[in-house]
Amino acid sequence: MEARNKSHAVSISSKQPKRNSTTISRVSAEARAAVSAEASQRPPRQARVERKTRETSVAVTLALDGSGRGEIHTGVPFLDHMLESFARHGFFDLVVEASGDLHIDEHHTVEDVGIVMGRAFRQALGDRSGIRRFGNATVPLDEALCSAVVDISGRVYLAYNVPIKQERVGKFQTVLVSDFMKAFSDEVGMNLHLNLHDGRNPHHIIEAVFKALARAMDQATAVEPRVAGALSTKGTLS
Repeated sequence: MEARNKSHAVSISSKQPKRNSTTISRVSAEARAAVSAEASQRPPRQARVERKTRETSVAVTLALDGSGRGEIHTGVPFLDHMLESFARHGFFDLVVEASGDLHIDEHHTVEDVGIVMGRAFRQALGDRSGIRRFGNATVPLDEALCSAVVDISGRVYLAYNVPIKQERVGKFQTVLVSDFMKAFSDEVGMNLHLNLHDGRNPHHIIEAVFKALARAMDQATAVEPRVAGALSTKGTLS
């Protein structure tokens, strides 16, 4: 009886799956070739943006596909430190030259640097075709733990959940971080969620925020070789 049951075992042919696999491989190769051709025709993802008002003068030069080189001179030392860290950990080549009415306070300069940096990212991204669009990073710095989630969708929204008890880090007002992030995300045209999970030292918290943002922006702005056009069912991210 046992031998008879074995003789009735079902045998499945592997010929059809092989044909399907060959077809899928050919189509995938053609798709990759098409995307590669599109990428080779894409202009360098760079931008230079200048903005002058009665309060500030800001110039930003940005290369998305950089090596992490930052040359930052804003007149606000703590902001310089944060943007150098942002460039380094996002692998962006970033040059920022700013002057402002610092005899009044640092608000105008910090906010306007955020505006011009956001515009530089928007210009460098062009029509946003081929980018991954989404980015997500959680970064520790000793006791501080912060996360940033990005969607470069063309829609503007900032969720800033980074409560800091201290009013200042040195001379820098901690509330200005929120102002910078609002200006930056609005001008890029993106959703940005920033969350503090833990932290005590305000310097550590803010630095972790900028590093998390850098890592998330690096992911979201990266070119995805499997994507042709905009990563959206609408066909556009503008």
